[in-house]
Amino acid sequence: MGSNEELRSQWESGEVGSVDHEEKASKQKPVLHHHRLFPLCQAKKMFIERFKVESPNVKYSEEEIHSVYSYETTELVHEPRDGVYQWIVKPKTLQYEFKTDARVPTLGVMLVGWGGNNGSTLTAAVIANRQGISWATKDKIQQANYFGSLTQASSIRVGSYNGEEIYAPFKSLLPMVNPDDVVFGGWDISDLNLADSMARAKVLEIDLQKQLRPYMEHMVPLPGIYDPDFIAANQGARANNVIKGSKKQQLEQVIRDIREFKEKKEVDKVVVLWTANTERYSNVVVGLNDTMDNLLAAVDRDEAEISPSTLYALACVLENVPFINGSPQNTFVPGLIEMAIKRNSLIGGDDFKSGQTKMKSVLVDFMVGAGIKPTSIVSYNHLGNNDGMNLSAPQTFRSKEISKSNVVDDMVASNGILYEPGEHPDHVVVIKYVPYVGDSKRAMDEYTSEIFMGGKNTIVLHNTCEDSLLAAPIILDLVLLAELSTRIQLKAEGEGKFHSFHPVATILSYLTKAPLVPPGTPVVNALSKQRAMLENILRACVGLAPENNMILEYK
Repeated sequence: MGSNEELRSQWESGEVGSVDHEEKASKQKPVLHHHRLFPLCQAKKMFIERFKVESPNVKYSEEEIHSVYSYETTELVHEPRDGVYQWIVKPKTLQYEFKTDARVPTLGVMLVGWGGNNGSTLTAAVIANRQGISWATKDKIQQANYFGSLTQASSIRVGSYNGEEIYAPFKSLLPMVNPDDVVFGGWDISDLNLADSMARAKVLEIDLQKQLRPYMEHMVPLPGIYDPDFIAANQGARANNVIKGSKKQQLEQVIRDIREFKEKKEVDKVVVLWTANTERYSNVVVGLNDTMDNLLAAVDRDEAEISPSTLYALACVLENVPFINGSPQNTFVPGLIEMAIKRNSLIGGDDFKSGQTKMKSVLVDFMVGAGIKPTSIVSYNHLGNNDGMNLSAPQTFRSKEISKSNVVDDMVASNGILYEPGEHPDHVVVIKYVPYVGDSKRAMDEYTSEIFMGGKNTIVLHNTCEDSLLAAPIILDLVLLAELSTRIQLKAEGEGKFHSFHPVATILSYLTKAPLVPPGTPVVNALSKQRAMLENILRACVGLAPENNMILEYK
């Protein structure tokens, strides 16, 4: 081809740089760099909105997507060979069938703590997206979006075309609920309507709040369960909208609320998510909450040690409604987990992974994977929203400290070269309440590591986290993926019937600080592994191979 000037002329006339078969050539200007032409429309060529898999292993119908999938894994044995015990790795292939209900339901989401910063922010954001609202900031006219959402704003690689890597939206893998169509409701111990709750939160721009007020001022939370023994005393001033009565009466009221919401809003499915205050840890006591029967009997006896979050979760399990815990407390006591498994009712948690912990799960995974040995991790936070105010009480802070501190455990345990058995980095977490900063949380981390030949390396991060704007899209992902997972069934080779995923939903672990897993299941905290697990399971549902990044066709 000729000079850059000739190329520019040809480009502007449409003679070169045409895009794929679905789109007309863009008239954007090319980028000229080191005498090579990089048309801006190449980025468009790399992205497709939707796709369909054509394979003898996949069948689409209006009702379902059926796939046959070969799962490549390994089996380890420790056995004698030539008189010496050796570790033997045996590759094996298991065949699975997946069946996904392709009929997308109408979805109602009930938030515990609907009037809090997270609940009001998410509700406002969905309305803004649904209505196509834009608003003025000091920088520009801002359009509503779902940035920060894995399902709505991230992409997956689907293959290559003419030498280009092709990506598609994550949500294009399987039929998902459109977030614009979600119907919100829920409970709160404060009776403020959602418009006033949004104003109290001070998260969204004033111009946006003014436009949203007419949509939100009629939204009023249902009374919530309030037990001052489980949260900070400073929350008492907000508690003017509470469910009275015994634990059993409160449980029965929550069940009625769920049924009435589903009927009144005419939704096919309901998902309940806890985004209320962090509670203190519940004491797990033999005879109280250690078994399903003991837990139910303890509710009947009005035992004080049954927390509000456990009552909400219990109501959901009894109603076979998915329940997700977005806070760090031990909502899922052993008796509740036992009941969820027996009733095959989805539960997931714990604690949204949005800012500091997400960075930690990336950075420590990188360092340990690179052969660098983290020896000290010190994490400091200060924030001024109601979450920070509640966490100023020692008993509620302890719940958060536990969920934040365990995030590096599996990564450290994976490298026996760096760490002796039982060895662990020093790991300290501090959270302080500073009212002035509001929802704009500051997170500061210092990572000290041992490197080559006795050297030391220190990395210091300062992260300003818009707390609710990071958490809200995670809540959205949790409820959408929880709903989707209830429409997926699978069976392994040799199994006679299809069955759902295990009711303890490890598929949600990418989004939580302290992933809840079935008894006896290893906990994975490394962010890249969590995302790969989620994406590859959904890929299997449409018969696609896992994304392994080998790209052998170009090697």
